[in-house]
Amino acid sequence: MVKWLRALRRPELLLLAITVWRLWAAAAIPLTEDEAYYRLWSQHLALGYFDHPPMIAWWIAAGTRILGDTALGVRLLAVLACSATSLLLAQIVRCLGGSQQAASRAMIWYQATLLVGLGGLLATPDAPTTLLWAVVVWLALKAEVGSPRLWLAAGLAAGLALLSKYSSLFLPVGIALWLIVRPEGRRILRTPWPWIAGLLALTLFGLNIAWNATHGWLSFSKQFGRAAVHGFSPKHLVELIVIQALLLNPLIAGFAAKGLARLWRTRQAPLLGLLAPTLIAAPFAAYLVLHSLHAPVQAHWPVPLYPLAILLAVFEAELVTRPLSRRLRRLAPWSLVFCVIVSAHLASPRSDLPGVTTWVAPIRGWPDFAKRVELARQREGAAWVGTLSYGSVAQLRLTGDIAAPVIQLTERRRYAADDAPAALVNERPGLVVDLKRRLDPGDLARCFKTVTVLEDLDRGDKNGPSVLYLMVRVQGARRDLASRGCWAGKTPDGG
Repeated sequence: MVKWLRALRRPELLLLAITVWRLWAAAAIPLTEDEAYYRLWSQHLALGYFDHPPMIAWWIAAGTRILGDTALGVRLLAVLACSATSLLLAQIVRCLGGSQQAASRAMIWYQATLLVGLGGLLATPDAPTTLLWAVVVWLALKAEVGSPRLWLAAGLAAGLALLSKYSSLFLPVGIALWLIVRPEGRRILRTPWPWIAGLLALTLFGLNIAWNATHGWLSFSKQFGRAAVHGFSPKHLVELIVIQALLLNPLIAGFAAKGLARLWRTRQAPLLGLLAPTLIAAPFAAYLVLHSLHAPVQAHWPVPLYPLAILLAVFEAELVTRPLSRRLRRLAPWSLVFCVIVSAHLASPRSDLPGVTTWVAPIRGWPDFAKRVELARQREGAAWVGTLSYGSVAQLRLTGDIAAPVIQLTERRRYAADDAPAALVNERPGLVVDLKRRLDPGDLARCFKTVTVLEDLDRGDKNGPSVLYLMVRVQGARRDLASRGCWAGKTPDGG
């Protein structure tokens, strides 16, 4: 046992152990609502979707082709991408002149960030985005000192990043900034290679642009609408800093902040090489700061910048001399233990841990809940099941226990590739099921001639809080709900 623990001190073996643990967790932990929703995308492959570009749907389709329509199949490529990002970070450290020890530390510290340690198994657009940002940075650094043809590979990777998440639009801006501000970079710009790389990236992204053009600019209007400024509130900037310091791992965040400050003050070796990834990340970081001045920044948005933070942290950690700083450096990766404990809790079908059941409730209880919904549907003679939430639709479909169409009565534009049976929804009775706090029968009366309130259903388990849903039988649609949707207490979608 002692020999096995000593072996885990080797970073490559520790990363392998982390990957195995994450594969187990990916198989054991139920899908989140967003993951179940992206799984629906993977069943209707396209060049774009309501919320995001298509990459995560392609990844899920590939994973389920390999391992079947399972939680592990959905998450397979996301898990492997998380480990691959660690390996790339080690390569970037060496490209920047860092020691082997710094490269090894980067490999593990990335996994020890709380957002990656806990969220690295999730099949979300952040998984391909973060990996591809790291790939582009690595290839750009290699291209500067090696074959200029590597710019072509960097361009392809940037294009794939653009097909992963629209925040990747800041990536080519950062590359351009890095090249423009340095004499060496301006010399590179006088060659055709970075321009061809940009053209390759734009060509790939053009696939999603073309899809948007033929779908009413659906995802562009959805995502770019966030950029609109509404008022001014510096409190969100404080939230951004505090939350990211916690999610990054407070110790790693401290080293990263000191590294950035040292780079700003001295701009000398050994941190001078960090100017490249810092400048590449600067436009996106600036956007997040500006966004936080008028609206909250969601916790996961900055994750493509985490590799930069790790680079700053590990180079700073190499320079510390004080005994306290060295002790903190040794403590930083122990957050992995916390991540393992939390993953084990999430994977357990039941938990008696007080105070931690509320935040795991959204992923639990769906199979049994779906069976009870199906029994109610059959009893009421309903030909379809409706909800008000894309997450509820995705989770109910994921179980496979509803023997009838399950549709979202709002935001019908989400389902451009997943046509609802219009005649069935508009002419046959249905069973609407959603959270009791969200479902108002009075709102449904705007959309249906007959609205009958049925009983409540509890999706919570015996150890957790109640998660109450209301069931309502509806019949006689007042308009084409399959295409236009129902108000149902929300802003009507599509008219």
